Amino acid sequence: MAQAGRRWQRSLFPWLLNFGFEQCGSDPCVFTMKKVVNGVEQRVILGCYVDDLFTLYSHDGPDSLYNDFVRALALRWNVKDEGPVSDLLNVDISVDESSVILRQEKYIAHL
Repeated sequence: MAQAGRRWQRSLFPWLLNFGFEQCGSDPCVFTMKKVVNGVEQRVILGCYVDDLFTLYSHDGPDSLYNDFVRALALRWNVKDEGPVSDLLNVDISVDESSVILRQEKYIAHL
């Protein structure tokens, strides 16, 4: 179905805005949200590519903004968390406590 991703976005994007996300002006498939939870500013950044979501978040835990979002998303749609990302759109991703490293070695070698 060539239009399935577009239909998903037509449903998802208004829901995200209603949930409190702001749509990025330079890329309509990127959404951000920040909120103070228990006295701590928390952020969630969400990217949507066709029917996949990529989420970055500043805090995790039962009362975090991220987990509130994931619970609400799961109540609305049948979603599956595929765990930490290791690659996205031909970019290898490594994450540790202090950095995020992006590499395109495989893609460059393929050229």
